[in-house]
Amino acid sequence: MTIKDVACHLDVSWDVVKEIQRKYLHRRFSKPRLKHVKQIAIDEISTGKGHKYVTIVLDLESGAVLHVGQGKGGDALLDFWKRLRASRAKIEAVATDMSPAYIDAVTMNLPGATLVFDRFHVIKLYNEKLSDLCRDLYRQLADTMQKDVLKGVRWLLLKRPENLDASRREPQRLREALRLNEPLAIAYHLKEELNEIWEQDDQETAQALLMDWIVYAESTGIRILKQFAKTLRFHAFGILAWYDYPISTGPLEGTNNKIKTMKRQAYGFRDPVFLKLKILGIHETTYALVG
Repeated sequence: MTIKDVACHLDVSWDVVKEIQRKYLHRRFSKPRLKHVKQIAIDEISTGKGHKYVTIVLDLESGAVLHVGQGKGGDALLDFWKRLRASRAKIEAVATDMSPAYIDAVTMNLPGATLVFDRFHVIKLYNEKLSDLCRDLYRQLADTMQKDVLKGVRWLLLKRPENLDASRREPQRLREALRLNEPLAIAYHLKEELNEIWEQDDQETAQALLMDWIVYAESTGIRILKQFAKTLRFHAFGILAWYDYPISTGPLEGTNNKIKTMKRQAYGFRDPVFLKLKILGIHETTYALVG
């Protein structure tokens, strides 16, 4: 039910209903309790056109949003660190992407916490590199027939093998493209092996697999793979930390989807403070009272 619906039903103005809800949300959610929080996830989400973002901190145990900061990067977390210090919470682990801004912010403000780099973001970054390689190879090809084979294959490279559509000949098209282009074949098979790093029985085995992956990628001589191998080597500690704390920013994706649904129902939010309060209370939302 929207705020407009409630206003019409009660025969009062839209602003009156919104103000009632704003006060309720402020009383319930404006200062989430942090004392017993142990594991958190940090990520930014888009809230509108024009590169508008908010940075969200999520309690991974309760699913509650703990902080909504304007913008993205370290500055968006300053208020959260102040509140966290005042609460004397003992944060054990933080899931985030490999953003230098988040790494610096967590390292500086939570020196005793374990950083866990989110698997989804690592794979996403590799897929971006794989797409770049595919585009580079396409531009370099002079043979029209080979270009035709490679055309449109980029999306197939990003799919898991089990998700390829046989009815559209996707497995055959992918095999043909890989057969004709060795660098692409190497990069594609490394993508499948990269996923295996999170599927091992223990951290020691995963570390050996990760180091082998890095050494092999460096030995290929393929510029994009060498660059990504350097990134993995620098961030290996946070990737392998998953075996100590198997957490991710995945739950934030669910929160992000709820926020998108709420914004669609409201046709956007003109009041950023009201939007922030709505996000802070979204984990308890069973129905939406929106604009």
